[in-house]
Amino acid sequence: MTTFSELGVHKSYIKGLKELNIVNPTEIQETVIPILLDSKTDLIGLAQTGTGKTAAFGLPVLHAINPNNSDIQALIIAPTRELVQQIQKQLFRFTKYVDQKIFAEGVYGGEKIDKQIKNLSRTTHIIVATPGRLLDLVERGTIDISKVKTLVLDEADEMLSMGFKEDLNKILKFNTSKRQTWLFSATMPEEIKSIIKNYMSKDAVRVEVNKNALVNENISHHYIQTSIKDKVNMIIRILDKRPEERGIIFCRTKAGTKALAEQLQKEGFAVGALEGDMQQKERDKVMRAFKNESLQVLISTDVSARGIDVNNLAFVLHHQLPEHLDYYTHRSGRTARAGKTGQSIALIIPGEMQKVLETQKALGIVFREITM
Repeated sequence: MTTFSELGVHKSYIKGLKELNIVNPTEIQETVIPILLDSKTDLIGLAQTGTGKTAAFGLPVLHAINPNNSDIQALIIAPTRELVQQIQKQLFRFTKYVDQKIFAEGVYGGEKIDKQIKNLSRTTHIIVATPGRLLDLVERGTIDISKVKTLVLDEADEMLSMGFKEDLNKILKFNTSKRQTWLFSATMPEEIKSIIKNYMSKDAVRVEVNKNALVNENISHHYIQTSIKDKVNMIIRILDKRPEERGIIFCRTKAGTKALAEQLQKEGFAVGALEGDMQQKERDKVMRAFKNESLQVLISTDVSARGIDVNNLAFVLHHQLPEHLDYYTHRSGRTARAGKTGQSIALIIPGEMQKVLETQKALGIVFREITM
């Protein structure tokens, strides 16, 4: 078993990692950290969500910062406010025992811009940001990213599917000659290939974790046959059998998400809904309740669940299989994080078996039937 010390990570960071119970590197960390510590290079990392990417790029980013230089030296871009907050928090924890303080600031929509501008007037070495708010601040002249030496794109496929293509292109045009770019993505759609072609070195190192597994291999895949009118009863039976387990139920529509949450609340389950029409304040409230475990289950649309990272989720339940295969990958990836196991369960109505078979074939997974 390799250690972080053998990968070249400084002992002051290792102390911070130990406190977070991060003792042995994951596959992506073991592969990526030595490359990024040893050489100035662009890097493309193909890895599922929940494989430990934050430490894989975060530790090399921190090692490259000169604390005596007050310029913004690194930029980490992620698709959602939740993911930005989580990365910023992780960086803060990693640096707990470092002699010279390294300052990382989070920048995202849904919060007063004046407050963020004020925070940025302090020394800031690393900015973690969503694309829209970052571009707004760059165009206002509040953030100077011309001295950035390292740019990280985390969950790049998510950012593009959320419509950030133009914003990313504008950001990536800044200081291209001076920086190294590290891109991480679970899938490799055409738009990502064009970012790589236009903004990254043709000699960029390519790293692929679990090469043959499009979905985390610690997830088991199941389906339950039911009917449209019996779906809610089936979900109630599933939750009744798992009183100690936490999970996410995915619905395709905002209306379906709201309706299901209301039905389950009436049945006495501790559930909360996340959907696109919610105010950011409401969304934060639900996420806080889910993270502190006062909610057992989150019911969400695909878009609203992006960037959610909650450990120890035992299952993901698909009210309906998603239209896109990528969505199945991202949904399932909310469970079995950080080396744990988890279940992905799809509710199937008559006529949908073909979709199960297509998903199996495309993703190289096996669905097993659960009978209730």
